[in-house]
Amino acid sequence: MSDWKIRRAPLIQTELEVPGDKSISHRAVMLASMSNGTCVLRGFLASEDCLCTVAAMRALGIQIEAADATTLIVHGKRRAFTAPKSAIDCGNSGTTMRLLAGLLAGQPFRSRLTGDPSLSKRPMRRVMEPLTKMGANITAEGKDGRPPLVIEGGKLKPIDYVSPVASAQVKSAVLLAGMFAKGRTSVTEPYQSRDHTERMLEYFLIRPQKADLTVSIHGGQTPESRDFQIPGDISSAAFWMVAAAAQPRSHLLIKNVGLNETRTGVIAVLVRMGAQVHETIENDGAEPLGTIMVRGARLRGTEIGGKEIPNVIDELPILAVAAALANGTTVIRDAGELRVKETDRLAAIATNLRAMGAQVQETEDGMIITGGLPLNGARLDSFGDHRIAMAFAIAGLFGQDETVITNVDCVNTSYPGFYQTLDRILKVPPGPQTPVITSLPNS
Repeated sequence: MSDWKIRRAPLIQTELEVPGDKSISHRAVMLASMSNGTCVLRGFLASEDCLCTVAAMRALGIQIEAADATTLIVHGKRRAFTAPKSAIDCGNSGTTMRLLAGLLAGQPFRSRLTGDPSLSKRPMRRVMEPLTKMGANITAEGKDGRPPLVIEGGKLKPIDYVSPVASAQVKSAVLLAGMFAKGRTSVTEPYQSRDHTERMLEYFLIRPQKADLTVSIHGGQTPESRDFQIPGDISSAAFWMVAAAAQPRSHLLIKNVGLNETRTGVIAVLVRMGAQVHETIENDGAEPLGTIMVRGARLRGTEIGGKEIPNVIDELPILAVAAALANGTTVIRDAGELRVKETDRLAAIATNLRAMGAQVQETEDGMIITGGLPLNGARLDSFGDHRIAMAFAIAGLFGQDETVITNVDCVNTSYPGFYQTLDRILKVPPGPQTPVITSLPNS
């Protein structure tokens, strides 16, 4: 286990690419495994979370080969899986567990899904409820609907489910289960959540029907085997976007990044804060991808809440850092979901920002950040959360003194190579602003 040691950043003038999209990588492996033949998946994110999904599908009898570090060859078995010989370990990945629950609900065998201590604290009732209504027998061994999950799959019936939350994981679990039900299954959300599952179902020639906030699918269809290109992850790009956006005269170009409109809320927020951010779609396929250009400016506070929250839920930790660097007040509300992520992210953000000298008022479902004060270097805990670790690595680039981020191995769940990119793009000739970014043994 290692720490990061970071000093103030020089002017950012560079271009880069980010690893493959985590949400899309999970779904691509699952849908390819359900297909009627061989699929080549390029741009796969070989992070710990996504590799848990690969291991899970292999445990269910799917042959998956790694052609290279970012290319998988998946041999689909027409929605027919074999019973796992032991429990399936989902590691730290809530996406793996929730989507697998939907897929396994329609299988004629018993399966058990486990996770690490962090995942074992996360609520699963939100997927258990609709899947139980469809006829699956799902038991949570933990308290209050927490993992491990035991799933007795079988014949499912279609439902029209009105979700109380806008959650792509809930929606995806129900749609995957709906592929094994006879008839039409539909999911209606209060707000639009990310739509990767619907887009990918369509790409693999399953025809979901979409009407406003409702998505429907007819059971019994088998995905057609097709090769798929996974774009770069805009949630990973967001860290570099804020690093450049909050630094006047900086210039950053991020290439081959996903520009799905249900994921680009971070761009809208940064533009509202005064940053110069421009996106160019260069390939408008199943998942649009292209280039993001950022020019730094003096940022100003804004409000983030309501229906845009599902679109920026993963980016809120780094947007909170942007708020601390901006002039004026930023209000984040309707983000109570952050309390049940890998850690209580609202508490973690508030704790670390205060440690750096920022003014933060934590609320039940968000926070109020008064920005513009100088950030001080500090020793900060990641709380075992990859997005907290990366967000405060960026905050450290603006600190007056040295910042140490502890417990950073968690970053491998979503962005292996983050530290190396941080080191590479910030290396400049020696001078008064030269950053010091090193990996230290944990004390």
